[in-house]
Amino acid sequence: MTPDPTPAPPTAEILYRNEVFQTGLMAQLLDGIYDGDMRIGELLSHGGHGVGTFNGLDGELVVLDGNAYHMRSDGSVQKADLSAHTPYAVITNFVPTIVRDLPPSLLRHAASQVLDELTISKNYMYALKIVGTFAWVRTRTVQKQTRPYRPMVEATADEEIVQFDDVHGTIVGFRTPLFEQGISVPGCHAHFVDDSRTRGGHVIDFKLREAHVEICPGTDLRLHLPLTPEFSAADLSPEDLAEQIRKAEKS
Repeated sequence: MTPDPTPAPPTAEILYRNEVFQTGLMAQLLDGIYDGDMRIGELLSHGGHGVGTFNGLDGELVVLDGNAYHMRSDGSVQKADLSAHTPYAVITNFVPTIVRDLPPSLLRHAASQVLDELTISKNYMYALKIVGTFAWVRTRTVQKQTRPYRPMVEATADEEIVQFDDVHGTIVGFRTPLFEQGISVPGCHAHFVDDSRTRGGHVIDFKLREAHVEICPGTDLRLHLPLTPEFSAADLSPEDLAEQIRKAEKS
């Protein structure tokens, strides 16, 4: 009998099409283009779950449950100014199709392997949320840059690590396919914010106590590029693109 060449349909993991909206490019940040033309208020019209940064690399952005927060290099968090601008952010309407408890005591690397097992394909985008109690979370957050801007690998080289112990909170992130390198951050790009929405940052590592994960597939990507002279002149295809991303993300 001749095998059926028709590929198997996706499982119940993907029940619908879901758009991921992105403004700016990771390659743009690597080239030191830190100013964009999209306001945070406009960004929120595209979803309620996201990560990014602010103009001038002025800290990290996390969007959780429709609210935008501004995270500073000292680990503090406050509500974001909706009139502020972002050069780079990724956001979506978060409707999870996978919800699973995670094994206790997982470190970030082991948790990533578990997430690989929960998703059917490396060729889709996935928005994710890990909610629970953490033994510790290590974060870092970029400091505001001044002109002339340094390349991102230099701007992030002296960042301090901030650790939060015995904390309950949420990791907000995206898992992105390798083919999006330069557009976004291949692999997992995640930010943490505690339940009080007063502490957080870009996730470096963590150890779980008790938590669950929610995963929302993204099938469509809508890309918004800045209309600025700096973006037009940027070098978006350096030969060492992958290495620059690894250094900037501390991965």
